[in-house]
Amino acid sequence: MNPKDYVYFILTKKPEHPQHIKLGSICYIRGHTYNTHDVPLSGGSTKLPVTFVKSLNSLTYNIDVNCIEKLSLEEAELLLACEPEDERLNWFRDKDAVQTALGLTVETDVMVKEEDEKLIGVIRYIGPVVEQDYLNPIRGTFFGIELQKPYKGKGKTDGTFGFKTYFLCEKNCGVFAPFSRVKPLAPTPLSPSMAMLHSQQQTQNIFPGDNVYFFIDGKYRFGIVLHIQEDGGQPIVQISTDKDENGKRGGEIKLPLYMVSKGECPSGSEGMDIDIPPVEAPTDLSISLNSVVEVTLGKGNSYGIIRWIGRLPGREDVMVGLELEEPCGVSDGTIHGKRYFDCPPKRALFVKLTSCRPDSRFQNISAQNNMMPELDKNEEDGNHDTGKLETVPPISTEQVEKLLIGRMKGIQGHCNSCYMDSALFGLFSCSSVLDSMLFKATNPQDAPIQRILLHNIVNPLRSKGFVHGRHIMRFREQLQKHGYCQSFTTDEKDPEEFLIIVMHHILALEPLLKLSAAGKVQESYCYQIFLDQNHSLVLPTVQQLLEHSFYSEGLKLAEVPSCLILQMPRFGKKFKMFNKIIPSLELDITDLLSEGPQQCIMCGHMAVEECADCFKEPVFSQTGFKVFCKTCSSQVHSHPQRLSHRPAALEVPKGYIDRGIPHSLTRDRLELFAVLCIETSHYVSFVKHGPNTRDWIFFDSMADREGERDGFNIPEVQACPEVGMYLEMSPAELANQVPRDMKGVAKRLFCDAYMYLYRSASMCLYR
Repeated sequence: MNPKDYVYFILTKKPEHPQHIKLGSICYIRGHTYNTHDVPLSGGSTKLPVTFVKSLNSLTYNIDVNCIEKLSLEEAELLLACEPEDERLNWFRDKDAVQTALGLTVETDVMVKEEDEKLIGVIRYIGPVVEQDYLNPIRGTFFGIELQKPYKGKGKTDGTFGFKTYFLCEKNCGVFAPFSRVKPLAPTPLSPSMAMLHSQQQTQNIFPGDNVYFFIDGKYRFGIVLHIQEDGGQPIVQISTDKDENGKRGGEIKLPLYMVSKGECPSGSEGMDIDIPPVEAPTDLSISLNSVVEVTLGKGNSYGIIRWIGRLPGREDVMVGLELEEPCGVSDGTIHGKRYFDCPPKRALFVKLTSCRPDSRFQNISAQNNMMPELDKNEEDGNHDTGKLETVPPISTEQVEKLLIGRMKGIQGHCNSCYMDSALFGLFSCSSVLDSMLFKATNPQDAPIQRILLHNIVNPLRSKGFVHGRHIMRFREQLQKHGYCQSFTTDEKDPEEFLIIVMHHILALEPLLKLSAAGKVQESYCYQIFLDQNHSLVLPTVQQLLEHSFYSEGLKLAEVPSCLILQMPRFGKKFKMFNKIIPSLELDITDLLSEGPQQCIMCGHMAVEECADCFKEPVFSQTGFKVFCKTCSSQVHSHPQRLSHRPAALEVPKGYIDRGIPHSLTRDRLELFAVLCIETSHYVSFVKHGPNTRDWIFFDSMADREGERDGFNIPEVQACPEVGMYLEMSPAELANQVPRDMKGVAKRLFCDAYMYLYRSASMCLYR
């Protein structure tokens, strides 16, 4: 079947018959048959005998021409790849998107959406990826894209689809996608004109009095719109600036509307100009797409990643689009009304390529690395002033944005260190609950380990927001050198294994947890949650998991722990007992304590009996042990279904007097401060840094990488307020959330939790 022999249409209105065909379906008719029908130019009603692509049969239906719209062969191929039909119809109506896609060619730099993540790549193939079936003349046009750094490894193919190779790339570095998920990083030849697009988008948004910015003479300038008028068929904006086109202060300038963008002068810049001084053109070939560079803006240097390289309309220089680390840019990846890449607001800046130079921070790191062996030896020989124990407090909520958020923040990962990085970041970045282990007296042979932990890891993390990977490696080398494990510098470990070695074997820290079972006290540093096979939990909270685990094992807390480390019920790194676990921001442990007064769940009087058989009774609350006063216990267990229950007497504290009236006990609660998560053998951490439900940050010690074998990992800390949004949902709403559709990084917290860290605001003051 020759595709050029047919005429193609898309169904835009429901026909009388057949009713089962969906809007957005594509159909076709032979060209000579179409030419024999008298199709009215407008109005009237003519039916065409068409066949629908991908139908289960090859039946021909007579469809009214008012229900279909004609497509070119190229448009039909593009749209056929978009599914389902309703989305295809929406994309058909987006004429600009279709026109832009028709202009895409091999070797075009594009952004492709893959599982809600935007990746950068280069088109290596355009065409069908399914075999000809002889029933349909077209098969759909797909784009084969080779992902570029730092997105390599996030694809699903090596250029092969259905046992056929369409292009070559590394494993998991390729993506096949329809045009609906592909966007060029620069305008294609068939994209709508810049002026037209900008006029359509901006005319209704820019008014006299608005703050605007524009790029002229190698500088960003800012001003206020005075007037908008038409001249020569195009809108012209009159702007009041600090400098006019001749450099005169207090002047005005007139520019075409398409050269002006709405936005305010970034904070921290002097006046309305940000000078970008000319810098000698970089000869370092490492400056390319996704390179980490620095530019001089206003008072000092700013750092960012090159997200786009090309030429802007009206400029001969090669320009780059930077995603800055700090919000000192001018947009979210757009300029003159056209989007070139995506980033958060005020993080994008467009400058000359020659104004960029390699990030000097990494060059400084390289120089420091050459000096480290000598410094390390001095420290190992004991030439370190241990008399001055600097104490740096945890990072407060007010300091998080300034110190922690961004790339090259947190703890830099190196060689399977993510288990250690995530644990240390979770424990020490914003909490002091275990600071006692930093100052506790220890054996002389273990002093270097404690010293590195305090001076080279915790203090820099809290004071500068960054710990270099070499310090983590030295920490691991010391652990291995002192014989605690012979694979600390190479192999992946579990966080609890690392924490127990440090707290118990090295620092001899008093066990954090004391459990009471059958009158005997057991000590531990963390607690693994176990559930019996008959549990009824489906979407549990951490509170429910802890209570069910204590119930099944007959455990109680002998005392309130200053820090409670809970391991979730999962086996190995892959098997999870629950698809989602709801974080409990507070753990109420009042009923889990072996000693202390407890309150009757029915009337509020002092409880004297506990019934383990009532624990799973659906008539009671889903959380909390079931404790009763004498009267309520008698009433509850007089029910025929509970006659077999055997309540047990509670130990009432000596000297405690029940005054015979309901009362409110002071509840013992622990607050959540960090969560460690694991997905595909990689640990990350979430930290709750403030009192509000949305005060969350997410840390990944290996979020990105610069270079290959001789490169380095780029750690990143990002705010994730979306976590709080999901925590505010009801269990029913959470149950309906599809993990892959959850916003930001929330899915990793709810679905991949490995370890929860809680603290007691009162007890941590004494330990």
